[in-house]
Amino acid sequence: MTTPLDALDFDGEPFDVLAWTLALEPEANPAPSPQPTVTPTPTPATVRATGPISAPLGADPISQLVQEVRSELVAAHLSAMAVQTAWQRQAINALGHSVPSAADSTATLGPTAAAFGPTAPHGPTAPGRSTAVAEQIFAATIDYTPATGLTVSAVPGHPVTFDPPAPATSMNAFKMLARTPITAMAGSALAALARGEIAAVFGPAYDQDGANPEIRLTDGAHGRLVEVLDVEGRGGQWARGRLTATCRIDGPDLAAAATEIGWQAAQVLALRAGLHLCLAGARFQAGEAFELQLSTSVTGPAELVAEVVQIDLLPRPWLRINAEIRSGGAVVARVYGLTLEIREAPGLPIGPAAGGVIPRFFGRRNVFGQRALLGEFHMTHSARGDLGIALGPEFSAYTGRRATRMPNHGLQLCDRVMAVDGERGTLTGGTGHTEYDSPADAWYYAESANASMPNVVYMETSLQSALLLGYFLGATLTAPAEDYSLRNLDGTATVLREVDLRDKTIQQTSRLLDTTVLTGAVLQTFAYELAVDGEPFYAGESLFGFFNARALANQNGLDNGELVPPWLDSQAARPVVRVIDVAARRAAGTGMACASGHLAMLDAIEVVDGGGTYGHGYLRAVRPVGPDDWFFGYHFFMDPVMPGSLGVEAVLQAMQEWAVDTGLAAELEAPEFVVPVGVPLSWRYRGQILSGDAEMTLEVHIKSVERRRGRIRVLGEASVWKPSMRIYELTDVAVELRDAHAEPW
Repeated sequence: MTTPLDALDFDGEPFDVLAWTLALEPEANPAPSPQPTVTPTPTPATVRATGPISAPLGADPISQLVQEVRSELVAAHLSAMAVQTAWQRQAINALGHSVPSAADSTATLGPTAAAFGPTAPHGPTAPGRSTAVAEQIFAATIDYTPATGLTVSAVPGHPVTFDPPAPATSMNAFKMLARTPITAMAGSALAALARGEIAAVFGPAYDQDGANPEIRLTDGAHGRLVEVLDVEGRGGQWARGRLTATCRIDGPDLAAAATEIGWQAAQVLALRAGLHLCLAGARFQAGEAFELQLSTSVTGPAELVAEVVQIDLLPRPWLRINAEIRSGGAVVARVYGLTLEIREAPGLPIGPAAGGVIPRFFGRRNVFGQRALLGEFHMTHSARGDLGIALGPEFSAYTGRRATRMPNHGLQLCDRVMAVDGERGTLTGGTGHTEYDSPADAWYYAESANASMPNVVYMETSLQSALLLGYFLGATLTAPAEDYSLRNLDGTATVLREVDLRDKTIQQTSRLLDTTVLTGAVLQTFAYELAVDGEPFYAGESLFGFFNARALANQNGLDNGELVPPWLDSQAARPVVRVIDVAARRAAGTGMACASGHLAMLDAIEVVDGGGTYGHGYLRAVRPVGPDDWFFGYHFFMDPVMPGSLGVEAVLQAMQEWAVDTGLAAELEAPEFVVPVGVPLSWRYRGQILSGDAEMTLEVHIKSVERRRGRIRVLGEASVWKPSMRIYELTDVAVELRDAHAEPW
């Protein structure tokens, strides 16, 4: 600690050693912002306790003797305030007390620890375990530079508390910028990280060619990591990352040692997540104040568990951890809310310049080692951050306004812009090359009924790459004062070949074919192609519209404003209807897997056998819609709308359930669903499902059932309604069942 002794003051009751409580109770403190802020260098400050809590003493001789000792101690303290001040200075470094025994399973940390919620066993604050009770609780900050290292300082007031977020879900889980099989690191690997040799430890995907010379694991003068035993990218009670390690405390300053060890753990977690890949020329920086709880001062070997509480790329890459250090089986220190940020060096640009000019290499490479123009950091800003950082200063004016944005979190299916052939303001003929990494543990693989990537992701990843090109080239800058919303209007796309896309990098190529600027709207047509391993597997064309609020309000659906009812409701004599109980099948988990989780779009389907336009079967389903539906929070920021691709997915799910229910799956030995190859799916959208709509209704007319060896294909035509109008029309929508090793169609 660097605070001068004479800058510390005593604030509170005279020190009474016999009345000292092991559970110091801080005043309530408002939670800090969930996004980190730059904390100025702290001024020296007092570490304050809330005062002693005296236990009543009896009238027996022993109690009287204790009372006399108490009086002597208090008198001595009052006559030597300088000694008390010195003790107050040292209290944050080395306090000793009696640790509860291993049999004591009721020890707790009191209100301060409880504010952080329960944790899993062997985590930073696991309840119901025998743990050391912190004898000192205070707030601290870190002043860190590579040249001077880490300086820990106390801050005024009481310990910092904050409300932790809910655990990550499959949809909002942080997507690592790079993947590695490395889950443990010996001392030699940690030494390599200290030299800045990140790729040598985690693999070539973590390389920046020395673009971040200051990004390296720091050494500790008081404490250090010795060996990382295990690190999980989605481990811990918040499912955002967990690290276990052995460490060493090298001196009596436990506050400094715990902070240094926690800081190193945060660095390892940040590096393994690839946060350093966002910004070339960046450095580690400490965030806002955090909380320390200290117990007995110890030296020597110790164990560490650190868990990531929050991790994000906005406004700069950062993470926040909680950590627990144990020695001899007892907790000796806890760190709450320690925040590490990745910050660019002063003066370095971090996004496109005016006109979309890329001023420097921002530090992101793809898995093939090729330099990207823009990376995940910029894509995240395009979804829910600063559009000026994402696209250039012309877009900064959209801050706080409804504006065209990428979908966010799990629906953000474009990671990098590799190249743009075209100039901003020239709205015909541009070409964009983008990429999306499709991890094998992505939510949509786990939740789809398909054996491969579901159709919704085929559509979204291709359409997002196209819209990004049009936006980057300046479609909305034709009328910068307008608040535009983006809507897909129609398209046709075809799967060219079956391919397993798990853990593959999808390379997206989009071509802007033409642009039409109207009053209140800009219309753009694109052609696009997706490829993996150099071979195309999906291609299509699509029309997008950028609309102002007035233009959106004037939509009248597919039938010129008339409410044309579904086929079932238009029959003079109502046909016999049976119901497929999808919710019951999903709950039972029997038969072929239904879509689940976020992709579970339907609970029941009405069926008219032999009905519909073609006489091969008719399906209708109604899905309730409410503002709490998950997709409104992901598509789009400040402009919630259900993706049209999810409406298409609901139609496909109805057809899949019908195929199983009618016994088609039983004709195959090991049936599984795939997106059919060579069938052009066409769609028209003339409206959208909004958060205020009560329900979505869909119908499917089965057009044909075709069979080949080991395969069965069902084709249909479909429509989707909102309560006031028919808004989607789908032609040649298809599902396919195949045996696992069937020959291509």
